[in-house]
Amino acid sequence: MYNFKNDYTVGAHPNILNKLIETNLKPQLGYGEDDYSIEAKELLKNKINNRNADIFFLSGGTQTNLIAISFLLKPYEGVISAKTGHISANETGAIEATGHKVIVTETEDGKLTPKHIKGILNEYSFKPNMVKPKVVYISNSTEIGTTYNKKELANLYSFCKDNDLLLYLDGARLGHAIMASDCDLTLEDVANLTDIFYIGATKNGALLGEAIVFKSKDLSHEFEFSLKQKGALLAKSRILAIQFLELLKGDLYLELAAHANEMAMKITDAIKANGYSFLTDSKTNQIFPILPKNLINELSKKYLFYMWKEIDTNYHAIRIITSWATDEKMVNSLINDIKNLTEKKPS
Repeated sequence: MYNFKNDYTVGAHPNILNKLIETNLKPQLGYGEDDYSIEAKELLKNKINNRNADIFFLSGGTQTNLIAISFLLKPYEGVISAKTGHISANETGAIEATGHKVIVTETEDGKLTPKHIKGILNEYSFKPNMVKPKVVYISNSTEIGTTYNKKELANLYSFCKDNDLLLYLDGARLGHAIMASDCDLTLEDVANLTDIFYIGATKNGALLGEAIVFKSKDLSHEFEFSLKQKGALLAKSRILAIQFLELLKGDLYLELAAHANEMAMKITDAIKANGYSFLTDSKTNQIFPILPKNLINELSKKYLFYMWKEIDTNYHAIRIITSWATDEKMVNSLINDIKNLTEKKPS
């Protein structure tokens, strides 16, 4: 079976595995005080051009969202999210389990705008009887493959500053967003136009790992206590840091994301050429074609993908995800099968 179900089907880029082996027997301090963690943080500060940033390495996206957002909120405060946002739809109520409300709003494309947030602020203005919105959660790319451009992110950040809100960006697929053809953001732009964001590596070449970046130490004061309390301050933090060192040296992180996007766009072009449409206009490694159910049934005999949303009795939207390790032969096989099966369908 060819796997297009997620972008973490394989282990890690060989550079990472080789570096882990090379450094394996070199003794280091623990809990983030190792040489590799210090070097990786310095490298990332240079990449985002912010010497005042505070950086921590965590193992996974849900863990990062849970610990960071709950840390930022007072007991009576909540976080705003698109209904499709990961903290709303795919984290088993992790934020709510800490006692904080996730305030959701419907969006057409998975992206929040100042208008969405203003509506929520108006709705939750009956003080002190209602939860106080404090953090705005977005992801780039979003859970449905769309991306924020620089103007959109700048508008959001400005609105948040004007309304005493913190802007938090989930970057599980940040590399794919930055390398998308419809996104003009750089890593430095993301750092300038958010209060807190994280760089996801689990889905882009690493064994595991996310790097959370606070714009200043004022925001992250005593964050390490929350890390330890919630089991995320790793004794062998070197394992995470070494992976980010390898990904962030040169442009490897972005190159891997670019390959994933390229494979997805090749599939997108082929699907469009066969006359099919898409649920969203994604230029990233997540695409959502709307296909006939009989075609989906045939493809599922050979390929793994996610059944996303039923459109009607005859059509269903599926999710196809490519990764840094997706072999172009696999992509060509899928393209050929879609073409051949489409040509064989009854008139």
